[in-house]
Amino acid sequence: MAATRDKTALIVIDVQNDFCPGGALAVGEGDAVVPVANRLMAAYPLSVLTQDWHPADHASFAANHDGAAPFSTTEMPYGTQVLWPTHCVQESAGAAFHSDLETGRAKMVVRKGFRPEIDSYSAFFENDRETPTGLDGYLRDLGIGHLVMLGLATDFCVHDSVVDGLALGYRVTLVEDGCRGIDLDGSLDAALADMREKGAVFAISDAL
Repeated sequence: MAATRDKTALIVIDVQNDFCPGGALAVGEGDAVVPVANRLMAAYPLSVLTQDWHPADHASFAANHDGAAPFSTTEMPYGTQVLWPTHCVQESAGAAFHSDLETGRAKMVVRKGFRPEIDSYSAFFENDRETPTGLDGYLRDLGIGHLVMLGLATDFCVHDSVVDGLALGYRVTLVEDGCRGIDLDGSLDAALADMREKGAVFAISDAL
C-alpha cells in the first residue's frame, strides 16, 4: 500500500564552499543561508542535502572549452549551457559542504552533476530533463507531499529544483531568507517570477 503523501521534507540545495564567499563560484552572502538551514534542519525530521559533484573534465566548465570565457554559453545536446568557472570538483575542498552546516542532521545526500557530459541544476533531474537523480522515488516512498526548499543559488539550482518539484506534484515552499542568487543578466528576478507563477509559496524561515 502506497504511503499517504502528507509529510514534509526540507531540501537544502548546494550549500558548498565553492558557492560561499571565497569560493570558485561564490554567491554574494552565500554563507548567510547556513544558520537558516541549520535552524530548519533542527525543526524538520526529514532533511535532504544536495551536492554538486563534478569531475574535473566536466563539459560545463569554461576551462574545458578552448577560448571560452566563464559565464558565456554554448549549445549542448540538451540545450543552452552556461559555461561556469571550475567549481565543486569531486573530493576538493570547494565541493565540501560549508563547515558550519550541520550535515549530521540530514537523512540523505543527493550528488548531482557527476556525469562529465551533462550539467545538473535540479535536485530531481539532470539538465536533459530526463535523467533522474533518484530523489523523487525516495520522497514518494516516505509519503512526502510537501517540500520546503532553500540554498544556492536561487536562480539556478534552487529554481530548477522548485520547478521540478512542482511539476512532479509536490507542494513547494521556498524559504526566501534561506536563498541567495547569482543574477546573470536579470536571472534572479526571472527565476523568482517563474517560481511564483508555477505555484511555489514564498515564506520567511521564522514563519515556518
